[in-house]
Amino acid sequence: MLIGEFHHNLDEKQRLVIPTKYRMELGDSFVLSRGLEKCLCAYSNKEWEKLVNKISVLPFNKKDTRTFSRSFFSGATVCEFDKSGRINITSPLVSYAGLKTKCVIIGVNDHLEIWDEDAFNKFLDDNASSLEDIAENLFDETVTL
Repeated sequence: MLIGEFHHNLDEKQRLVIPTKYRMELGDSFVLSRGLEKCLCAYSNKEWEKLVNKISVLPFNKKDTRTFSRSFFSGATVCEFDKSGRINITSPLVSYAGLKTKCVIIGVNDHLEIWDEDAFNKFLDDNASSLEDIAENLFDETVTL
């Protein structure tokens, strides 16, 4: 399970250190793709395969399926760690997520998300007041957090 929050800087060559804890969960290689809300998502090969299988059964005749598939798969790239535990993030992905220097890497159960620090802070601020309502809408009374 991927959990936690780490802050690292993107260097001038678009490399980012991924914490050891996450590297062990992702394996030697993994897939990095565009995520939702303008972040990047990193999936172990096992989790990527699960996601591909879910998308593969969506009806291709639906425009939403084609649009989502194009965006999601065209930005996907296989990553490997260098000796220092860094990954090289492609220019299109850096641009998509608006990554500058300061980045936040968070574990979200089955995947990682990589955010520009300012964008992540804005996301947290924008959603802080509605978190209770979101939890209430997602969970019934039998589930306690």
